[in-house]
Amino acid sequence: MMKTWLTRNLILLTLVSLAQDAASELLYPLLPILLTGVIGAAPLALGLIEGCAEAAAGFTKLISGKSSDRLGRKPFVISGYSLAGFGKALVVVATSWPLVFLGRVTDRIGKGMRGAPRDALISDSVDKVNLGKAFGFHRTGDNIGAVIGPGIALIGLAMLNGDVRAVAKWALIPAIISGLLTLFVKENFVKPIKPEVKVKKDKTPLPAPLKKAITVLVLIQLTNIPDVLLLLRLHDIGFSTNGVVLSYMLFSAVTVLAAFPGGAIADKFSPRIVYAAGLVAFAATYATLGSTQNHTVALIALALYGLFPALTDGVGKAWIAGISEADHRGRAQGVYQASMNFAVLGAGIWGGAMWSKGATQWPLIIAAGGALIGALVLFVSYASVSSSKAS
Repeated sequence: MMKTWLTRNLILLTLVSLAQDAASELLYPLLPILLTGVIGAAPLALGLIEGCAEAAAGFTKLISGKSSDRLGRKPFVISGYSLAGFGKALVVVATSWPLVFLGRVTDRIGKGMRGAPRDALISDSVDKVNLGKAFGFHRTGDNIGAVIGPGIALIGLAMLNGDVRAVAKWALIPAIISGLLTLFVKENFVKPIKPEVKVKKDKTPLPAPLKKAITVLVLIQLTNIPDVLLLLRLHDIGFSTNGVVLSYMLFSAVTVLAAFPGGAIADKFSPRIVYAAGLVAFAATYATLGSTQNHTVALIALALYGLFPALTDGVGKAWIAGISEADHRGRAQGVYQASMNFAVLGAGIWGGAMWSKGATQWPLIIAAGGALIGALVLFVSYASVSSSKAS
């Protein structure tokens, strides 16, 4: 009898991610205020911290994904989530920006350490025909945490009279819960009996279709300006701090609703077509936010933007997992996720360099154009693959 796709590991890892994301997204909207307002650092420090943290996560993903194919997945999952919790603790007690820097880099190293092995573990636990649903389910839980976190932050700010540091400390509770839950995850990875065989496989390049898919997705990702700049755009056109946080919750709520259906559709049809639809939502949002100053229109656009991660994040991982074999699955996820991470860093650099205070925000308009081109490429490739199968 075929196992259900909703496995014990998938449920546990989804709860782990939900708790960790609640902690992360509680801190995320408070970080600029904590750093520049409470600690008194210059805004430049925030950009430096986030850029280095993303780079650290990218490098770690390359190492952890490949290593999990040799040593197993669970050790990286446990240590990654635990390290992320420790990094958050450093941030909330920091009295100077260098300690915030250390905390954020530690947090992101933990994210890099766990990401690819966790996704490989999900792949190990679910049949290939259900990977879209599995990653969609996981993404849904992840984004429920992204709704809960800012909600807790708003409640905390109201209860504690706007004490940002005190509210930030609340993030440690879900972070600790997340780390403890990883202990109950079951290792499904079968370690190779002969190390010399594994070494030989490690030297084997990833299959050409896999490398081609990663290359296409990374090139498209170069248009993906970090979300923090979208939130900055809302602030620039007159949203209050609470308004920005509430808008972020709206975006995450849409992702919660759409992630699982998106994954299920990807299983039934093709990851290409679903990913392309997500890019269309991305393009519409960026073009709108880059040109409007109307708050209602901006909110509608941000709600639409919630479809982008729902139709691309889990779907992209499922796509890569579906064309990977067990002996290089962790390495494939590591290369894919690290490359995407570096691409976002690149997008943040060019987007931030072009950013201005004008009525029209051209980096967002340009990114929208790039996403539309990417969507067109995926639609065309989907049509080409479908026609070749038909013939």
